[in-house]
Amino acid sequence: MPWLGPAVWTGGLVPLLVLALDAGRGALGANPLERVLEQSGVLALLLLVLSLACTPLRRLTGWTWPARIRRELGLLAFAYGALHLLVYLLDQGGLGGLPADIAERPFITVGALALALLVPLALTSSRASVRRLGFGRWQRLHYLVYPAALLAALHFYWGLKGDKTEALMYALALGTLLGWRVWKFIK
Repeated sequence: MPWLGPAVWTGGLVPLLVLALDAGRGALGANPLERVLEQSGVLALLLLVLSLACTPLRRLTGWTWPARIRRELGLLAFAYGALHLLVYLLDQGGLGGLPADIAERPFITVGALALALLVPLALTSSRASVRRLGFGRWQRLHYLVYPAALLAALHFYWGLKGDKTEALMYALALGTLLGWRVWKFIK
């Protein structure tokens, strides 16, 4: 299925295209930066959860294709997380207020930490990195995805005002995926 990777990239970038088209038409609402900030953050978390679902899906079904798209999903999650940070910085007027925000607002702290944990994963996502690091070290490094995902879910939960149902659904999905991994490890 050589089309699978390009299909994931195409599908993963469609929301960005929709946001760009909405921006061009002036259809992002009263606060366009807030809409892009929210959308990019939710997409980053969704793609992170989907990347974590690949291994259980492969093992439960015997399908091989989920393992082949895990990297693309992870890189898309990182890209949307980076966009989320960029839009946040644009909304805040630059880097100046970021250290104070990280120190004073716990949801910003956990969000920044989640994205920071994804940086080495994105930088070492290539096959050449696996060869250079060796599979064991590469795999241990990529275990950072678990705390990154948990911190991203916590960032989303703490950042929401009002109804937190959507954040709880992501937390439930992550809890299920991580619980499955713990169960498989113990078993």
